[in-house]
Amino acid sequence: MTVPVPTDLDRRFRDAAARSGLLDAGYDVVDSPVGPLLLAATDRGLLRVGFDGADTSEATLESIARIAGPRVLRAHRAVDRAQRELDEYFAGRRDAFDLAVDLRGQPQFSIVVLRELAKVPYGHTATYGELAARVGSPKAARAVGMVMNRNPVPIVLPCHRIVGASGSLVGYGGGLERKEQLLRLEGVTL
Repeated sequence: MTVPVPTDLDRRFRDAAARSGLLDAGYDVVDSPVGPLLLAATDRGLLRVGFDGADTSEATLESIARIAGPRVLRAHRAVDRAQRELDEYFAGRRDAFDLAVDLRGQPQFSIVVLRELAKVPYGHTATYGELAARVGSPKAARAVGMVMNRNPVPIVLPCHRIVGASGSLVGYGGGLERKEQLLRLEGVTL
């Protein structure tokens, strides 16, 4: 017969593991105005922001473990700073994130594109083609679109700020409703 661990003791154990550096990645599900978000972080930075925050399935956690290592545990302490900055963003008190991101596992082209994406300012948009040109591949708008679709840390790396050539809202891994919601939050006129 298995005896359940009291919730407070479990939380303290997980926080102690995170504090002691015993985790390869810590994750938690946090509430946000765009729905629950799965946040995962390593000692290198924020590894994942997932819009389907309720998805803490074995497959999701295995994908995190493939990148970070096998010691993946739900530990809020590991994502506390990311949650705080996201809360400030959603409250309109933050227009830039001061979080390191862990882009391990991403192809080199994706890393270059995501780093350039981070430079698109709050309240502004750019097109896929403009972003492709900024990374020195002006004909790679579709490839940039694929990078945006697979962005492991949306919102923090603001793929919602990338729009179609005509300025229209096209494609967003979190759904066009969320893209529109994030842009409106930033004061972008659609």
